[in-house]
Amino acid sequence: SEDPSVTLFREYLKIDTVHPKPDYDAAVRFLERVGTDLGLASQKVEVCQGRVVLVLTWQGTNPRLRSILLNSHTDVVPVFEEHWTYPPFEAVKDSQGNIYARGAQDMKCVSIQYLEAIRRLKAEGKSFSRTIHLTFVPDEEVGGHKGMEMFVQRPEFRALNVGFALDEGLASPSDTFSVFYGEKSPWWIKVKCVGSPGHGSRFISNTAAEKLHKVINSFLTFRESEKQRLKSDSSLTLGDVTSLNLTMLEG
Repeated sequence: SEDPSVTLFREYLKIDTVHPKPDYDAAVRFLERVGTDLGLASQKVEVCQGRVVLVLTWQGTNPRLRSILLNSHTDVVPVFEEHWTYPPFEAVKDSQGNIYARGAQDMKCVSIQYLEAIRRLKAEGKSFSRTIHLTFVPDEEVGGHKGMEMFVQRPEFRALNVGFALDEGLASPSDTFSVFYGEKSPWWIKVKCVGSPGHGSRFISNTAAEKLHKVINSFLTFRESEKQRLKSDSSLTLGDVTSLNLTMLEG
């Protein structure tokens, strides 16, 4: 017989939330039903027409403390069925236990992991000082502009009093999970160089191009030093150095 958590996972995978027409209503109904089964309070926040963020809450014993937020998204990217061994929304499980479905890794597995972790903790009689919120957001795969981006601007989000949040992760085929730098925090720098005007027949001093040349060379020198530092030290990973890229130049 199949583990109930796996059955639940496969049920979620069968809900077609693929872009451009994800069935968000079905996903929210499913997750709300699971939340009710777990005794979690639920709140639906419509951030814009047809886009609902579902919040499931396990109240802590000291709600004044900053809460823990476990976030996942309900949408999945498009599929090209001709390249699939099995239909992408049937959640077929083969004889080896492999499950084939769009969203199996990114990221419906994480949603079910959150819910099943709470189920087991509650079954063990555990309770926590901090409140735990689970958020299920739409539109992450298309930028999150009609999902989390709008939700964080609303009073309902501020009321969650979040102190620590976990977001996307990938499934592990074993009980061992690797911790790594998946993304870095970007720092966008915009440099504007202004110089002296003059006639093109002369060697004009203090031009914008000269200044920009110095700036770019300085950035590229730093970039090369970080690149060489990563290359020469096998103990370093990409997360231990600073990457730098010139992405736009106009004038």
